[in-house]
Amino acid sequence: MESILFLGFTLNAWIVIVTVLLVFILMLCTKLPADFVFLGAMTVLMVTGTLPVNEVLAGFSSSSVVLVGALFVVIAGLVHTGTMQWIVKYALGTPKSLKMAILQLMVPVAVLSSFLSNTTVVAIFIKVVKIWSKKLNIAPSKLLIPLSYASGMGGICTLIGTPPNLLISGFYTEQTGIQLSIFTPTLVGLFCLAVGILSMIAMQKMVPVRKSPEDALEETNDYTVELLVPSSAECIGKTVKEAGLDEVEGGHLIEIIRFDKEIISPVNEDEYILGGDRLIFAGKVDEILKLRDSHQLVNATHHVFSLDEIDSNRKLRMAHVRFTSSLVGTRMADSDFEERNNVVLVAVAREGERINGSPREIVLEKGDTLLLECPPHFNAEDNTFSSNLQFFDTDLLVKTGKKTLVSSLILLAMILLSSLNVIPLLQASFLAAFAMIICRCCSIDQARKSIDWGLLMVFAGSISLGSAIEYTGIANRLAEGILSVCGTNPMYALACICLLGTFITEFTSNTATAAIFFPITYNIATTLNVNPLTFCVALMIAVSSSFATPIGSPTHMLVYGPGGYRFSDFMRVGFFMNLIIWAASLFITPLLFPL
Repeated sequence: MESILFLGFTLNAWIVIVTVLLVFILMLCTKLPADFVFLGAMTVLMVTGTLPVNEVLAGFSSSSVVLVGALFVVIAGLVHTGTMQWIVKYALGTPKSLKMAILQLMVPVAVLSSFLSNTTVVAIFIKVVKIWSKKLNIAPSKLLIPLSYASGMGGICTLIGTPPNLLISGFYTEQTGIQLSIFTPTLVGLFCLAVGILSMIAMQKMVPVRKSPEDALEETNDYTVELLVPSSAECIGKTVKEAGLDEVEGGHLIEIIRFDKEIISPVNEDEYILGGDRLIFAGKVDEILKLRDSHQLVNATHHVFSLDEIDSNRKLRMAHVRFTSSLVGTRMADSDFEERNNVVLVAVAREGERINGSPREIVLEKGDTLLLECPPHFNAEDNTFSSNLQFFDTDLLVKTGKKTLVSSLILLAMILLSSLNVIPLLQASFLAAFAMIICRCCSIDQARKSIDWGLLMVFAGSISLGSAIEYTGIANRLAEGILSVCGTNPMYALACICLLGTFITEFTSNTATAAIFFPITYNIATTLNVNPLTFCVALMIAVSSSFATPIGSPTHMLVYGPGGYRFSDFMRVGFFMNLIIWAASLFITPLLFPL
């Protein structure tokens, strides 16, 4: 197994190479969950004996993984006490121009993302930005891309701002025994952030104006029709199928409201029609209104559905289809998704325009915005929904009070204890997490639900892959290959490794990219006999600089639907942003961390 077989790599090394390539391909080209892919990669390494079992499982006990888990609880305390909402409320003013709006949005978002999950920050800001943009008479699409970019650039400013920073820090500590400070990458990150904000302002005209899906779906009475069944109608006593109401041209029956206010939704084909029923149809209004004559129905007094309607019996929610959703390429009519989850598809919008016709007959695409009728106690965090749909009209606003101050002080104490070297960051985060629960900033149940176990699995799997690359000698061989191209000039080598990292992270998890590139980067630094910390900090910036594709970051996918964007919109701006941040990092990092 250890003998040289091909191109200087052992059989074990080739197993690792093939495994890494498969991870990239599966994450890019399939809908498989990332945690499942990485679990499979760990299984391959373990079963083939490529990496010792204790090394494969070491990721689960890694301090970086445990730290991320504790930080989820800290963030939960901040969210459930309204701390972040309070900051959002008072951070945005009334700018007089788009330039000032971009500046006033990106700065607070970046600051929050330096200490909190950038996904959480963006999720909370989306609703606010949409309201704010209407107030400023600016298209939401002009602000939502800067929102996502700011969260990514803010995350690189501290070790806890983004998982790759923690991962690289953990690897560096294992190699050198030196514990990095929470603020080690701060000056480099702030410089890149400043350059990024100025670049975003300069490129503001390149950000497209797109119609928001919320606007396209705002007036639901344009495509929902309510018809009343009179006592003389021939369809009374027949089932929906027998009455010919199960397949209506251009629409479908989404709800029946009985005379005693009983609501039947979804509607099965064997449901009986009774006198006095109100039938709610969704689809092409002109086609649906033909039912008045063909089925002896009459107009009801009013339309039931409205986005502003508050009703204990129904709730209209908007969500966009995730890029990895199993719904992509399917029709609701061909699945039991609605019946299984007790929801009804009312309308579909794509790229900011509502699609006419029967919503259930539309073949769904990535990023489509769906208008769903949901039960009153609807849980958008259920695995069935969270893996397929991203709800962006979630009601995240909570009341602020004394606990808002308490949770803020807990976060501040965690940062001070760690930055002043009173106790390590891991211990400080555990203290903060328990303090959040003890002080009732979040309940135990909320703390449990806040932990993203899938992300932790990806984190652990990434560590295993990184260890395998180092253990099998791949890192040394790739480092030698890069050096053979770049020569002995450390700046050329640094530029090359950062450019490769920026490119790869556009298509796969930045955590995985960090794990795979760290051993290569570290080997290059030691071979050239230069400061490895310079290369590590630059790598932190590179693997988090994914601006050119909507799949490059979870925050991009969060804003993709609400902004009504097209895939190419990110490439138009992000390609240049990638190069700008890459150049800024190469300039500032060697100055602050001399080679």
